[in-house]
Amino acid sequence: MYQEFAQVYDLLMESVDYKAWADHYLRLLRQAGVDAGSRVTECACGTGSLTVHLTRYFRMTGVDLSQEMLSIAADKLRAAGHQVPLICQDMQRLQLHTQQDAILCTCDGINYLTSSSMLARFARASYAALRSGGVLAFDVSTSYKLKHLLGNNTLSHLEGPVHYIWHNQWDEQAQQVAMRLHLYALEPDGRYRLLTEEQLQQAWTRQQLEAALAEAGFSQIHAYGERTLRPPDEKDQRMHVVALKPH
Repeated sequence: MYQEFAQVYDLLMESVDYKAWADHYLRLLRQAGVDAGSRVTECACGTGSLTVHLTRYFRMTGVDLSQEMLSIAADKLRAAGHQVPLICQDMQRLQLHTQQDAILCTCDGINYLTSSSMLARFARASYAALRSGGVLAFDVSTSYKLKHLLGNNTLSHLEGPVHYIWHNQWDEQAQQVAMRLHLYALEPDGRYRLLTEEQLQQAWTRQQLEAALAEAGFSQIHAYGERTLRPPDEKDQRMHVVALKPH
């Protein structure tokens, strides 16, 4: 996943307000006792679009499983004048040299953990990588979004330098959506190059996430609606979760 796709990922995501997303993580972490200037690792950092904004607040480290994504992130961070360590690593086996004040998993990273065992491994690895009193915070696309908005729908975008046709298939029993993207990227010679990407996302409920975190040892687990400090609503498309490693 995310090999050739890394080359066009930012074009597909150019409408995302990463600054507002970073500002919300700042609010969530401050509320949980993590101050500006703290050591924070962002798992599933991708091409670093959110990382760039988070570096305004924290001493960041980026982790992603895709070397291609990290290469783009490195160029982006250097261009912005930031020196951020980037680690190619499976976040289920997260190993860092220094215990962190906070660990983030952003932009649907948790949705790509498609079994309870994968979720449990990530929770345990994050717990071990945090200092006492450290915070784990992440966001997920909700069951409502994956089932009702993506579901068995076909989406398309036929404007700009990247066109796509996006087929989705919802599995009710597994609570998963399989996504197949046909991407047409404009080349310098005016021709379009076809890229095909297949992805699978898991719909996690608030109860499942809280249970996995509690089993790993976390406490004071809170869930919030998309970019708010209120409890999640049943039709929220995104949910944020914050948990504390006890002292």
